[in-house]
Amino acid sequence: MIPFTKMSGTGNDFIVINNMQGLFTLDWSAFAARYCPRRTAVGADGVLILETSDEADFNYRIFNADGSEAEMCGNGARCAALFAFHEKIAGDQMKFKTLAGIIEARINTDDVSIRMTDPYDLQKDIRLEIDGDPYLVHFINSGVPHTIVFTDSLAQVPIDELGRAIRMHDHFSPAGTNVDFVQISHEGHINVRTYERGVEAETLACGTGAVASAIITAYVNNAAPPVHVTMPGGELNIDFTLENKNVADVWLSGQVVTVYTGNLLK
Repeated sequence: MIPFTKMSGTGNDFIVINNMQGLFTLDWSAFAARYCPRRTAVGADGVLILETSDEADFNYRIFNADGSEAEMCGNGARCAALFAFHEKIAGDQMKFKTLAGIIEARINTDDVSIRMTDPYDLQKDIRLEIDGDPYLVHFINSGVPHTIVFTDSLAQVPIDELGRAIRMHDHFSPAGTNVDFVQISHEGHINVRTYERGVEAETLACGTGAVASAIITAYVNNAAPPVHVTMPGGELNIDFTLENKNVADVWLSGQVVTVYTGNLLK
């Protein structure tokens, strides 16, 4: 049996497993594909594995619902941080290693803040054609690739259909991209819906997507951070420094909930 904890970070939900003792040597890709489907299994956006690290408090791996391993997931990282604190793997301030680099985290009860790796490859005004229609989009890698599409009517956007078309567009091959649809609410506030690569559907929230959306919004509109982001799963706050295309000191903050614990078959 494998003990696990189900956690939710602003609507992104995860199966979290403590493998600090190295007791489980599984094909985690197959494990995620088996247990992430909803209605027929536990149901989650991904599986988080905590392992030992010589460079930080622990090593953090994330496997998407389709079994692919992601470089980074912001809300997953916040869940992993709170889990590590509860399991006494780390204190209320910690560092952990991801495929995207070292992440810092701070715990304040159930509010968790993480310092992201510095985003890069900011690209403004990319022109795409999808089914004969032109789209103006923007791009940044906030740990994973994200493409930003601004809209005046977020509720009317066919998130799954258009998100999938952009995610699979040749411009972003071979890695593909996550896609964030952004509506500016008022100064310093945006509403975001995300089509997530690996989940291959809209999710209730996306931490790296919130970060990417906030940075692109500030850059395109020459606005100052912080940026408050409303997603279907809840609220996130993004703070950062931005000078020309150079982004640094990025902090993602929001609530994390521990849902339940249980055991799974190997």
